Amino acid sequence: MMKIHLNACCIVVCTIFSFFALPVSADNEKIKVACVGNSITYGTGVQNREQNAYPVRLQKMLGNRYEVRNFGKPGATLLACGHRPYIQQKEFEEALAFAADIVVIHLGVNDTDPRNWPNYRDDFIGDYRNMLNDFRKSNPNTRFLIARMSPLSDRHWRFESGTRDWHQEIQQAIEKVAKSENVQLIDFHAPLYALPYLIEDGIHPNAEGAAVLAKVVYEGITGEFGGLQMSHMYSDNMVLQHGVPLKIGGKADAGEQITVYIDNQKRKAVATTDGKWHVVLDPLNVGGPYTLRVVSDSKTLKYENVMAGDVWLCSGQSNMEFGLSLCATGKRDIPNAVNKDIRLYDMKARWRTNAVEWNATVLDSLNHLQYFKDTEWEECTPQSASQFSAVAYYFGKMLQDSLDIPIGLICNAVGGSPAEAWIDRRTLEYEFPAILRNWTRNDFIQDWVRERASLNVKKSANPHQRHPYEPCYLYESGVRPMEQFPIKGVIWYQGESNAHNKDAHEKLFRLLVQSWRNNWNNAKMPFYFVQLSSMDRPSWTWFRDSQRLLMNKVPYSGMAVCTDCGDSLDVHPTRKQEVGERLAYWALNKTYFRMNVIPSGPLYKSVFFQQNMAYISFDYAKGLHAGDNGELLCFEIAGEDGVFYPAKATIEGEQVRAWSDKVNAPRIVRYGWQPYTRANLVNCAGLPASTFRTDTK
Repeated sequence: MMKIHLNACCIVVCTIFSFFALPVSADNEKIKVACVGNSITYGTGVQNREQNAYPVRLQKMLGNRYEVRNFGKPGATLLACGHRPYIQQKEFEEALAFAADIVVIHLGVNDTDPRNWPNYRDDFIGDYRNMLNDFRKSNPNTRFLIARMSPLSDRHWRFESGTRDWHQEIQQAIEKVAKSENVQLIDFHAPLYALPYLIEDGIHPNAEGAAVLAKVVYEGITGEFGGLQMSHMYSDNMVLQHGVPLKIGGKADAGEQITVYIDNQKRKAVATTDGKWHVVLDPLNVGGPYTLRVVSDSKTLKYENVMAGDVWLCSGQSNMEFGLSLCATGKRDIPNAVNKDIRLYDMKARWRTNAVEWNATVLDSLNHLQYFKDTEWEECTPQSASQFSAVAYYFGKMLQDSLDIPIGLICNAVGGSPAEAWIDRRTLEYEFPAILRNWTRNDFIQDWVRERASLNVKKSANPHQRHPYEPCYLYESGVRPMEQFPIKGVIWYQGESNAHNKDAHEKLFRLLVQSWRNNWNNAKMPFYFVQLSSMDRPSWTWFRDSQRLLMNKVPYSGMAVCTDCGDSLDVHPTRKQEVGERLAYWALNKTYFRMNVIPSGPLYKSVFFQQNMAYISFDYAKGLHAGDNGELLCFEIAGEDGVFYPAKATIEGEQVRAWSDKVNAPRIVRYGWQPYTRANLVNCAGLPASTFRTDTK
């Protein structure tokens, strides 16, 4: 078995090195590189093009051993029947005459024009092959690097009318050409996709963007990616997800052989032409400590005191970020927060979104997605726990106490952040593109969010300045860099910055869950969230009810109710222990199948009306009673006219009977329908009932 594995590795290594073998040439003869393409290769949109177009930057990076020439033609198409075929331009003739040893091709962007792709899409692969063969006639030993196209942003005027979709179809065609022709594929898309400020007009990378492209080509030609590297998520004291095949990966120079060791397992991999490698480990048994070693020919990375357990991502906005030292029970619990089986990975923001104007250094760092501080895994101690999320700490503590396994908690919550900031760009481009446009003046986004962001970036002259509240930004800076570090599930406390528009949030929340489940390739990944608490903000009643309904629309989810923990004047209530533990109840019941744990307070199920009475049924209704042992409060009833009146309510078994002398023919019941509510219905576990209306679907 091992022999077959090693032979396979040898085949992969030989294949990769065949790409990087230097062309045979006479002594002192330079290696010729032809950069073939459209306006992006030419340097349109690049300030001082003669010095900053990507082929010029590439020449400087490769040095005197190479001769790089720019054969870019603005507006050129790959399609021979396109509106400006590259093969009919003098730049193509000159490129053929150059007889390059290496040809880098970046074409296809202009083929998204409605004059081209709808009519001639079937010719694309054949036309691409013909171009490669033409270059082979000039130099039979030509090495090709063909590029996945650079991004077209949502600012492009034809983005939704076809360009977005045709661009993706052309990318797939280019990938087919690379595979069928056995030529090297490089990626001009991924390195720029999360940096839209580098594509100012939506099409052409600027000078900094051209430098990014030059680096991609340099790495593609040389195979030099900086040697063995791992994600910052890997450090001493980390928790690795147990019980599932474990994908471990990173970067290395192309062709480097990597060996991974842990718990008597040994796995080998070879870095591919794009510098990526990964291995898949057999599931780890719960416990530890383990040592993980990752070894290349020139470097060894060693991670010690590693545990195997369950890893949970804890995210959202300020109420998830809210530290243990600030919560009502923090002073009591911090001295006892000593547990080597709870590990914390605390991703703190470098700059809080306070009411200040950020300086040029901060603004530049934001554009480069450098928003979160570097951090490492730590054992849970009073020092590490005190500044960690209180909700996450109590959630993790209850899981660890109940399951007796190591628990890893990753917190990347950001105060004030809206849901759209946490969703990947591709999802929004296809499912909610309107929220991307001119986002600081976009009514889908809460006015407070837009105003705070505008204040923070006031000193920037860049119309595409990034900000943590911008759609996609926190996904790109705080989720994508995790590189799919394996996790068990997610807990989420957010909504305050989307409560102005429950309808938009319903769509955004579902897209967010879909986005993260796609990222971790787990359609059933648990996602447990917190309903907004009580506070005197008028829209919160409708928003809380919409969150309740989301449980029926998002499978493998659950909602922790915390209206009884609110503060009428403070958006940051200090009672966090209950919130974290209520999230843990959902996880224990639904993820860990502890059926003796009741996951929720009463959740509205149905109502029927008889004479002037409403009879309301609930899920999780065992032991219904008033939490303060008094009368039930905050039930209201309306007739056909929809005008509500306070109702009297009593408990009858596992139902509530409600009525009002002012409503003879009731048709609707609502409960807890005050922004700051004193609703008091609970079940035998003491868990509160959610806000609800019986006429919402």
